[in-house]
Amino acid sequence: MRALVVDPDAAASVRLTEVAEPRPRPDQALVAVRHIGLNYGELVFASRWPTGSVHGHDAAGVVVEQAADGTGPAAGTPVAIGLAAHTWAERVAVDLTRLAAVPEGVDLVDAAALGVAGVTALRVLRTRSVLQRRVLVTGASGGVGRFALQLAAIAGAHVTASVGSAERGVDLPKLGADEVVVGVEGLEDPFDLVLDTVGGPQLAAVWSLLAAGGTVHVVGHASGEPTAFDTGALFAFGEPRSITTYGDVTSPVDADLADLLALLAAGKMSAQVDLRGSWEDTTDAVTALKSRRVKGKGVLDVTGG
Repeated sequence: MRALVVDPDAAASVRLTEVAEPRPRPDQALVAVRHIGLNYGELVFASRWPTGSVHGHDAAGVVVEQAADGTGPAAGTPVAIGLAAHTWAERVAVDLTRLAAVPEGVDLVDAAALGVAGVTALRVLRTRSVLQRRVLVTGASGGVGRFALQLAAIAGAHVTASVGSAERGVDLPKLGADEVVVGVEGLEDPFDLVLDTVGGPQLAAVWSLLAAGGTVHVVGHASGEPTAFDTGALFAFGEPRSITTYGDVTSPVDADLADLLALLAAGKMSAQVDLRGSWEDTTDAVTALKSRRVKGKGVLDVTGG
């Protein structure tokens, strides 16, 4: 079968080649992959994975063999795969904790987009009640940002979207943003929760905007720049403020995927797929993603073979 494997020398960081067929454990389902979901980090940092290994974490397809132990979705069930290992292949053996059945009415293309970005946004928004609270999402035009905007709005928050340019934020009010700003300069009212995907000097600026008892969740580092905090900025009276990291790839995601799929099925959320193509030619898609030209998610179809 064919798969996209890590190749640091390739323009797209991955190349399409022949690999061995997967051998599912008794507690794994065998899935025929129809679409793969791209994530910025897994491509920019592809060299951190072994050269020649099947890459990717998100996909969607159809179960061709139910887990041998009789658990999980039956053969023929369409499924979304998220935060799994080595998913960019024609067939993949998947832990049952890394997939969820796709409900009727949800396109597999949209299901493939959920994984890393959707689960990250969902878990951050679940760390505290945001009903009638102020939430700031930085890098809001990206994959995680667009899911976070929608989920925060559904939860009843007042949502501010920070973007890198006015053009990238034009459509964000439709997703639930109450206000859209370029950067964070000029913001004054404090925020109870911040989902930050940018890092760098902007993260230090965001810290000064945090309300007493508020939290900044660092889920990305798109700026690639270091963050320096003024010592005095770390001292304040009142309920403690906090910065926390988020990068849990070990706990089960099947229930989270199911919740996100239910929101798609109910029409309460959009997968925001902005780029679609074939895995036969990944270079243009990956270049667009790395250069931040994609507003939302990129999904490639598993074609040919």
